[in-house]
Amino acid sequence: MKNSRVRTITMAAIMGAVAFILQFFSFNVPFLSPFANFDFSALPEIMGGFILGPIGAIEIIVIKLGLILAFKGTTSLFTGEIQNFILSCAYVLPAILYYRKNRTKKGAITGLLLGIIISVVIAIFTNLYLIFPAYIYLYGMSWDQILGICAAVNPYISTKISFVAFSVIPFNLISRCTTSIITFLLYKKISKPIKHFIQE
Repeated sequence: MKNSRVRTITMAAIMGAVAFILQFFSFNVPFLSPFANFDFSALPEIMGGFILGPIGAIEIIVIKLGLILAFKGTTSLFTGEIQNFILSCAYVLPAILYYRKNRTKKGAITGLLLGIIISVVIAIFTNLYLIFPAYIYLYGMSWDQILGICAAVNPYISTKISFVAFSVIPFNLISRCTTSIITFLLYKKISKPIKHFIQE
């Protein structure tokens, strides 16, 4: 039992490190906003969470963010890292908790869809009322300046509502749907050796 727990923690650390490496290969999603940067670091979080459970998923997310802060620091006075933690949890935890009670293909799909919907809803709230207000306060900016920066990339953005409609929602749908599709296609192949390692 103790050996299994050690192996679980070890695997969470490995997957957290993989998530950290994957976030280096980020790119901006065209035509949305300068803040719409996508990477594949959520893949180890969701796949690891399906295998290790919700606590394991949180450990993976925390390890990833800890490594980012240790080796890269913050470029957003921690607002980006806080947003990353909140939205990662909002995506992976509902999916994991649902799948743990419904371990079928349909259960996996439903769980992933649930994670997508919840993370998009929470992204709307955090962008409007938490993260961007904090970012604006810390950098002495205004919403008009943020919207102006976004409008330079996406001319459809002129208000907070249009920012949500033409950047926040599409970006989160694209990123979470992409991650979910890849997870659904690869999970079975990846999970077998990991489960074998933990249960040895």
